[in-house]
Amino acid sequence: MKIIKTLFLLVLCNTIMAQENYVPAKENLEAREWFQDAKFGMFIHWGVYSIPGDGEWVMQRQDIPVDRYELLPSFFNPQDFDAKEVVSLAKEAGMKYITITTKHHDGFAMYDSKVSDYNIVKATPYGKDILRMLEQECEKQGIKLFAYYSQLDWHHPDYYPRGWTGRKTGRPESGDWETYLKYQDAQIRELAENYNIAGFWFDGWWDQAPHKKDWHKAVEYRIKGADWKLGRTYKMIHDVNPALLIGNNHHELPIKGEDFQMFEKDLPGKNTSGFGGADIGQLPLETCETINHSWGFNLQDGKHKSVKNLIRYLVKAAGNNANFLLNVGPMPNGDIQQEHKERLKAIGEWINTNGKTVYGTRKGPVNVENKIVSTQKDKTVYLHILDTEGEEAAIEGFGQKIKKAVMFKDQSPVKHRLKKGTLYITVPADKQNDVDTIVEITLK
Repeated sequence: MKIIKTLFLLVLCNTIMAQENYVPAKENLEAREWFQDAKFGMFIHWGVYSIPGDGEWVMQRQDIPVDRYELLPSFFNPQDFDAKEVVSLAKEAGMKYITITTKHHDGFAMYDSKVSDYNIVKATPYGKDILRMLEQECEKQGIKLFAYYSQLDWHHPDYYPRGWTGRKTGRPESGDWETYLKYQDAQIRELAENYNIAGFWFDGWWDQAPHKKDWHKAVEYRIKGADWKLGRTYKMIHDVNPALLIGNNHHELPIKGEDFQMFEKDLPGKNTSGFGGADIGQLPLETCETINHSWGFNLQDGKHKSVKNLIRYLVKAAGNNANFLLNVGPMPNGDIQQEHKERLKAIGEWINTNGKTVYGTRKGPVNVENKIVSTQKDKTVYLHILDTEGEEAAIEGFGQKIKKAVMFKDQSPVKHRLKKGTLYITVPADKQNDVDTIVEITLK
């Protein structure tokens, strides 16, 4: 979803005016620091789209008209949803925050919105505010809560001009963009004012970029694009609470008013998924990824990533100065798949032993592509050796003097030497770990 750069520059001029002089408040800077220290969070993609079991894009993928899609809430009754269990699972996994979809692209709100009755409290037999339940449980367990909000809306009639998705939902080819933006901002305001959240995770800006290709149907829709007036929205949020953090999944450098930069299914600066490739800015960073291939529940997606690969992704994210937001997509009954629970608990076991090498750290001085990353806190560097050939690892360009080097696990000495700017580390085979061999270096 690479945004057309020329459009971005044009829209940028119009959208940041309301926050052109944005200077983050002291509370905001403190929140940013907490965010960078947290390192690990849970992403939750959940809504009425879980019922068909075809992912969160089912309305688009299956070309479901609005009047048919509106049948889903009438039998959405997730009696097995347990906020305490979800938050406890996140905590057991070592996660410090939860980001949940309060409204996805289908326009259905998963909280008690006063702006629209198209929400889980008023439109379902379940009739409960799951965001409120998560909020209260997060407060009890010391976990922070973030609100994902889709600015794209396949349901609202005033989302017009149409973007390049959701074109076959039966909405009239008319509407008023400013009316939609007021609706959007009203929902965002009620989330900011009425729930104890730590910030917003926005998505969908890319839908209004011109000449985008709908990869589901291989059809190119030509649109003019629209002014999201992001600066106005961001100012409203920071006026409500300056500590609230704002990130936007627009796949470009952050603009004024944003407080962190995210990367979808990619490490910062990478572009293996086709969504990334954005330059890395100066704000705190976050990367998000799925346990299988889907964000929302997908009945036929059984290709779950291994515990080893998920731990390594967490380590690589930290080694690239980013948080790792790992997704679960609850089933229609509200329960999380057993395969996902097992993986989260296994990650938690690893973190119980090795969390010190991740939490509160920043990017270290060493990064050998797919082989070694490093994290650092003060004078301590943690080398995360993920792949070695034999017992010796050679790290070029290590220009810092070393006071000592030990194995993190048992603090036993590690043989090392510096020669012409190359650090040679020798880790005996019986000290190596198949997931992550961690060497702790104290700098002089």
